[in-house]
Amino acid sequence: MVFQLVGIALITAVAALILKESRPELAFAVSVAGGIILLLFAFEFFRGSVSVFGEIAQIAGIDNTLVKTVLKMVGIGYLVEFSAGLLSDFGQNSLADKLTFCGKIIILVLAVPIIERVLSLILELLELI
Repeated sequence: MVFQLVGIALITAVAALILKESRPELAFAVSVAGGIILLLFAFEFFRGSVSVFGEIAQIAGIDNTLVKTVLKMVGIGYLVEFSAGLLSDFGQNSLADKLTFCGKIIILVLAVPIIERVLSLILELLELI
């Protein structure tokens, strides 16, 4: 899997470099397409692993919605980082920074139920003492 990802990235980079001199707009399109292909490979790999997280949560007695929330947070983080990289490639660094900031706010909001659950567990443990 990793070798496929590296191969796709290298082929995309070489193709973009070759096209950059004669057709810069096409070089950018090749870079974006290569990035999307890499994302699709990564998502396919990750999709097969999602059920493992649910099984671990069930064994540990953790609410399944908390696991889903953590996976959403990770997914948002990766998607925002990838999109910000594309914006930077476009020369839109300021917009990329704003997107990253917005992504962090969304992740913080999603973290609130997890923080509440951790605090309630701490309170329950303190009551046992």
